[in-house]
Amino acid sequence: MNSSALVAGKVALVTGAATGIGRACALAFAREGAKVMVSDVDTTGESVAEEIVKAGGEAAFRRCDVTRQGEIESLVLGTVEHFGRLDCAHNNAGGPGQGGAAHQITTADWSAVIALNLTSVFHCLKYEIPIMVEQGGGAIVNTASGAGLIAVPGLAHYAAAKHGVLGLTKTAALENARTGVRINAICPGSVDTPALRAHIAKDPRIAERILASQPGGRFGTPDEIAEAVVWMCSDRASFVTGESFVVDGGAISR
Repeated sequence: MNSSALVAGKVALVTGAATGIGRACALAFAREGAKVMVSDVDTTGESVAEEIVKAGGEAAFRRCDVTRQGEIESLVLGTVEHFGRLDCAHNNAGGPGQGGAAHQITTADWSAVIALNLTSVFHCLKYEIPIMVEQGGGAIVNTASGAGLIAVPGLAHYAAAKHGVLGLTKTAALENARTGVRINAICPGSVDTPALRAHIAKDPRIAERILASQPGGRFGTPDEIAEAVVWMCSDRASFVTGESFVVDGGAISR
């Protein structure tokens, strides 16, 4: 093991790790020396764990539907049972759901998006924090979004959930400022993921509109988000907690 790696010897848990940002983060944690519990509701996440093992790392896969509290509890406890501890957690699973103006969103869609993007993060923290406190420390990164900082017409439920993630992150961070558990959020901008590509495939004009809002004229990559997440979980970020780290190429600064 490379002792100079950012998270050498640590155990990391990543939700929503089958594709996109979650997959990139799981692979980055492994490259930087961590043992990784790869988790997703999609069992294709098993291939991510296999990729890590083939590269000489240590990883396991555990299926989890983060909208189910009991499955989150089993995931966190199972990670500790498998690897012996939990040092880093990236609570990443989420998604925008069906869009529409605020008054057009159905109550069912509202509830589903809040459950997936906000309540799931609350439940992850509920089980991760006590374990890390007992260990004497740890680092958690919650996936928020640029949508947690600005209005997103057509996605009121998603924006509300991501704004909520930031409030939850800041509050939990202050509550744990003396426990050794650091809690931050990552706010990705428009990132080239399978989910974004599927959205763009519906209408090529979507890509044009998104790129027009990008000062650098391009989408971000999952790897660029992963670099920030792993750094926030490393000891090099030891004085960083309660932060909303925006990685969006300057999009919301326009």
